[in-house]
Amino acid sequence: MPGDADGEIRPAPGPVSRPDFGPGSSLPSPKTGRLHEARKGRGARSNRSGRYEHRAAEAFDDGWDIAEDEKPLRTHVSDEAARTIITRNQSPDISFDRSINPYRGCEHGCVYCFARPTHAYMGLSAGLDFESKLFAKPNAAKLLRRELSKPGYEPRTIAIGTNTDPYQPIERERRITRQVLEVLAEHKHPVGIVTKSAMVTRDIDILSEMARDGLVKVALSVTTLDGKLARAMEPRASTPGRRLDAIRQLSEAGIPTGVMVAPVIPALNDHEIEAILKAVARMGAREAGYVMLRLPLEIKDLFAEWLADVTPDRAKRVMKIVRDMRGGKDYDAEWGKRMTGGGPYAWTISRRFALAMERHGLSRQRLPLRTDLFEAPNAGPKQLALL
Repeated sequence: MPGDADGEIRPAPGPVSRPDFGPGSSLPSPKTGRLHEARKGRGARSNRSGRYEHRAAEAFDDGWDIAEDEKPLRTHVSDEAARTIITRNQSPDISFDRSINPYRGCEHGCVYCFARPTHAYMGLSAGLDFESKLFAKPNAAKLLRRELSKPGYEPRTIAIGTNTDPYQPIERERRITRQVLEVLAEHKHPVGIVTKSAMVTRDIDILSEMARDGLVKVALSVTTLDGKLARAMEPRASTPGRRLDAIRQLSEAGIPTGVMVAPVIPALNDHEIEAILKAVARMGAREAGYVMLRLPLEIKDLFAEWLADVTPDRAKRVMKIVRDMRGGKDYDAEWGKRMTGGGPYAWTISRRFALAMERHGLSRQRLPLRTDLFEAPNAGPKQLALL
């Protein structure tokens, strides 16, 4: 698969063709008015060619407003015949070593998403392609059952939602995430879920049963309580209010629930840390964590475009603080620093977060899940030894 469970990049199969836009097309600035409707409800402002493409193309405004150019950008979903479904990682600064991503790309359209660069390995753009050219893995549950039945498999918590959201809108029809959970529940395998979607409450029937055995926990990503800002940053994710209500429903169902304030963006949502933690604690959240804004590869330019469009008055200040935390760079991938940054600003955020968690009774300790209940799928009759 392109990308580690936490979004870092590694090799993947060759490219596939684009279903809609021409190669590397890039939408003009919305200030011109052209194609503004085409990307309504999307996060990225452009669709530049992937970094591995031999040819780069970028659209420009020639002044001719052609009606056919203004058709809304539709989501296109392709089925992917995945060969494996559990992705392994050895990253020393994350708490899991395996994950499942039922989908490539994410329709939520979060402009800051660190998984966007993985689309380049599919011959697609990290911009609008990432949120409109999606890949589903309909054989995920079948593959999972096969991989759990392998001789010598040792159960550890599988993380779902660490790269792309397992409850993005297409899950409503595809139900691949639910199928994966059904397999995990059947074989009593521990799982941790991270999502920005209130759709997770649909699966309370499965999750509450697993929770009784200490096999599941769920974290909702809450980046802001401001509905207007959330719509701009995460245009197709659940509203902040619906995410808070999802935390309440999960908690009342006995499912251990936490929150990720991710990402913390300097001079944009950093002032909301205390308010977010107070709100989620009232809804029953037990744990909390945060991640500072990360801008690897194409995300740097995509985020800068978004800032210039949505918050031009703060754009320079936001990027200055980001670089101050990253040793003068837009991003520093060093283990232990990539999630938190460094310097006075990063230290202040860390202290504020810790104090707010203590004030509202939230834990930074990760709840351990049980592995001793695991029941491996029946791998079929063993061949009799030859005499």
